[in-house]
Amino acid sequence: MTNARALVYLITTVLFIYGVMRLRNPQQARSGNTLAAIGMLLALIATLVGVSIHRPLILVIGIVVGGVIGALSARLVRMTSMPQMVALFNGMGGGAAALVASGDVLRLVPHANAGAADLTVALLDILIGAVSFSGSLIAFAKLNEWMTGRPITYTGQRAINAIVFGILVLGGAYLIITGDAHQGGFFLAYALGAIVLGLLGVFPIGGGDMPVVISLLNSFTGLAVAATGFLLKNDVLIVAGTFVGASGAILTQLMSRAMNRSLGNIVFGAFGQIQTHGSAGAVDGTVQETHAEDVAILLSYASRVVIVPGYGLAVARAQQEVKELMNNLEAKGVDVRFGIHPVAGRMPGHMNVLLAEVDIPYQNLYDMDAINPDFPRTDVVLVVGANDVTNPDARNNPSSPIYGMPILNVDAAQRIIVLKRSMNPGFAGIDNPLYLNPKCQMLFGDAKQSLNQLLQALNEVVV
Repeated sequence: MTNARALVYLITTVLFIYGVMRLRNPQQARSGNTLAAIGMLLALIATLVGVSIHRPLILVIGIVVGGVIGALSARLVRMTSMPQMVALFNGMGGGAAALVASGDVLRLVPHANAGAADLTVALLDILIGAVSFSGSLIAFAKLNEWMTGRPITYTGQRAINAIVFGILVLGGAYLIITGDAHQGGFFLAYALGAIVLGLLGVFPIGGGDMPVVISLLNSFTGLAVAATGFLLKNDVLIVAGTFVGASGAILTQLMSRAMNRSLGNIVFGAFGQIQTHGSAGAVDGTVQETHAEDVAILLSYASRVVIVPGYGLAVARAQQEVKELMNNLEAKGVDVRFGIHPVAGRMPGHMNVLLAEVDIPYQNLYDMDAINPDFPRTDVVLVVGANDVTNPDARNNPSSPIYGMPILNVDAAQRIIVLKRSMNPGFAGIDNPLYLNPKCQMLFGDAKQSLNQLLQALNEVVV
C-alpha cells in the first residue's frame, strides 16, 4: 500500500508540474488547471485509502460542505469579486495549515522525547499560516469594501509590530526549549499572537497594494502547506506548497517591479493615505465633458484606437460591450488594441481574464511595455475605469506617492476619452491630473451604459 501511495503521489506531482506549465498559454490554461485538480483528487484518495480514520463522519461532512462551497463559489461569484474570493480561499489554506500544525504541537509536546526539529517546524507553520489567515481576511474585507481601503495607521505602529513579532519568536523558543505548550495557556497565546500579527501587518497597507499583498500572503500559505507536508511526511503537500510558495514569491517580485517599488515600501509604506499637502506637480486646467455621439464620430474616423480597461470595466461587467465595440470599429477598418497594465484591476491578470471571458483574441492584448511605444501613433485612447495606472504624476510629480511607477502613457495619444462614474480618486486614493489634460474628455456614467450608448451612436455613423 505504501508503494502504491508513493506511485500515486509521483503521478500527482507530474500532473501538478504539467498543469502549471500549461497555464503559460491562455488556450491551454483551463486544461492545465483541470489536470492539476485531477492530480489533487488522486492524492486525496490515495491518502485516505488504507488508513484508520478516527471519526470518518466528520471527514465526510468536511469534504461535502467544502466541495459545495467551492462549486457554488466558482459558479456564482462574479468576476469582479474574484480577488476577494482568492484572498478568502488563500486565508482558509493558511488557517488549515496552522490548525494541522497546532494538532501536531499538542501531540508532540506531552512526550519527553519530542523532537525539537519537528516542534520548530510546527511552530513556524502556525506562525506563517495564522499570519496568512488573518491577513487574508483583512485583504478580503478591504477588497470587498467591508472596511476602508485606506491604510489604517497609528503612532508607533511599526515598533508595535516588531515587538509582537519578537515576542512570538521568544515564545516559540520557550516552547521548543521547555516542551511545555499547556502551562498557562502559553501555546494558545502564541497562536493568537500570530493571528494578531497578521491583522497588524495588513491594516497599514492601502487598497491599491492589495494585489501584491494577496500574492505575498499566497506565498506564505504555500510555505505553511509545505511545512505541514514535512510534519506529516506527505510528499504531495511538500510539492504543492513549494509550488504555491515559489510562484507567489515570484509574482510578488514581478508586481513590485511593475510598480517600481520595493516590497518593503509596499508592506510598510502606507501607500494610499489621504494627502493633506498640496501637490508640487499640480496641473491647471478644466475637466471637459463629452457625449456618446461625439465620441462615436471620433472613433469612427480614427485609424488606431487603444482601449485601456480597468476595475471600472469589471464592476460594470461591460466586457461584452467592449468586445462589440472592438468588432464594430474593426468593421469600419479601425486598428483596435488593448493596453494592459500589470497591476490593473484588483489582482494579477484580472483584465486578461475578463477580456478572455468574451473571446477577445489574445493577440489584441498588449502588455504595458509593448503598447507604450504605440501611444504617440494612436488617434484615440479609450480609458474604461483605469485610474491609477494612467496617472502621469507617476512620471512628472516627485511629491506623488506613485512617483516612479511605470504607467500606461495614454497622455501621449492624440485624444483621450475616459469613461468614469465621477471625478472621485481611484482605489489608491490619488487624484489624476490626466483628466485636466486639454486632449482629454470625460464620458461620465456607468461603463456598461456608456458603452451601450456609444455602440448605438456608432451604428448611426456612416464612414
